[in-house]
Amino acid sequence: MNQLFVISGCSGGGKSTLLAELGARGFIVVEEPGRRVVTTEMKNGGVALPWIDMSAFLHRVIRLALDDLNTAQSSSGLVFFDRGLVDALSALSILGEKKPEAIWVSKARAYQRCVFMIPPWPEIYVQDSERRHDFKQALSEYERLTEAYPAYGYDLRTVPKLAVTQRADFILGQLDGLNK
Repeated sequence: MNQLFVISGCSGGGKSTLLAELGARGFIVVEEPGRRVVTTEMKNGGVALPWIDMSAFLHRVIRLALDDLNTAQSSSGLVFFDRGLVDALSALSILGEKKPEAIWVSKARAYQRCVFMIPPWPEIYVQDSERRHDFKQALSEYERLTEAYPAYGYDLRTVPKLAVTQRADFILGQLDGLNK
């Protein structure tokens, strides 16, 4: 079984906290490419930031997501990604950019078919120096992703709004069902 799992969904819904919990349990986790790009660009005075040059930002995110995917494919255990390549490709499409490169589309289908979606959770949503968009924009992003992942052939499983340990238990329980 393919052991590369994406956890995607609404910004500010607790994805990173959930991945930290899975990492603490000994699983391999891959941090969100977008956050890493923003951190690097802000540190270096770059402009590949979503609020300055969204296209440049997304192309950097795609390159980083491809690198992450290539690295993870040699792992022998379960790998959980904080967002996947589909997140960036679907955002790129709303900019009206040309059709994504075939290799990107092919790689976008390399994850396990089951994608875990984190629903909007306004009670925990916060903006920060790296997440400048508001909750309304986060909702729009969530709606885009719930259409994009199935379009790439993925099955979505919504992670319930529970304590982080229970969310991790939910995901791991779902994996047991995939192995049967």
